[in-house]
Amino acid sequence: MIFMVLSFYVTIGKAQHDSINYHHRKVALWTTSGVAYTAGMIGLYQVWYKDYPQSSFHFFNDNHEWQMQDKLGHVGSAYYISNWTGQLYQFAGYDQKKAALLGALTGFGFQFTIEMFDGYSSQWGFSPGDMVANTIGSSMYYFQAVKWKEQRIKYKLSYHATKFAAYNPSLLGDNNLQRVFKDYNGQTYWLSFNMKDLFFRDKKFPSWLNLAVGYNARGMTGATTNRLTYNGNEIPQFERVHYFILSPDIDITKIKSRYKAFNILKETFGFLKFPMPAIRLKNNGKINGEILYF
Repeated sequence: MIFMVLSFYVTIGKAQHDSINYHHRKVALWTTSGVAYTAGMIGLYQVWYKDYPQSSFHFFNDNHEWQMQDKLGHVGSAYYISNWTGQLYQFAGYDQKKAALLGALTGFGFQFTIEMFDGYSSQWGFSPGDMVANTIGSSMYYFQAVKWKEQRIKYKLSYHATKFAAYNPSLLGDNNLQRVFKDYNGQTYWLSFNMKDLFFRDKKFPSWLNLAVGYNARGMTGATTNRLTYNGNEIPQFERVHYFILSPDIDITKIKSRYKAFNILKETFGFLKFPMPAIRLKNNGKINGEILYF
């Protein structure tokens, strides 16, 4: 959800008239950011942490959980918060390099605050693995913004409903909306490479055509091992597997349009991998194709 909200404001910001005083933009941006950050952290604490027991600050190694799916989620969150806030800093009048640095620090700082909350919660703990993932996400944005002044390799997400969440809904989601965020089995994370910008800049190659490499894991009803029962009932035992996926992709942000509504939509949903045919490589070496994968 935060992806959509940030990207919406980025697009609206781009559409504003350039005659607005940069000083006013900076004041508005820092004021709005401060209020949004404070309100967001208070809201997050009230909803997520308040009802769980607190403890002294401690670390927790969760690198072995969810076949690394949660770590890839951290990469994506840090990348996109850095990307969109970096664009807002640039809109406010900061030069390219400074805006990129501020954006990367914002993305990293937002995630760092969440890790600090985890560090004082007895249910979780400060995860060094999460912080490595956060650093990778923010750095991925920063180095592209400085080197190319654009994101030629984008981090994307896709989701499909799975049967696994029904066997542990308290952890993987009670309804379809919750499962989009909680059911790691249905989440696929992608690196989407813009072929024209990377390899065919001087040739007549479609600017919107990308090649994406994805990762998905499934068969998980628990973080490290699958549960045997749920609410006293036996549940099926699934094979915990992971896949690497190769698929073409469409970068809708590269499609030019004179319609403002479309431009807002393409920026808002540009982080989603476009449904396309795919080839999947299972961890046992088996290869299969998908007519349409999302």
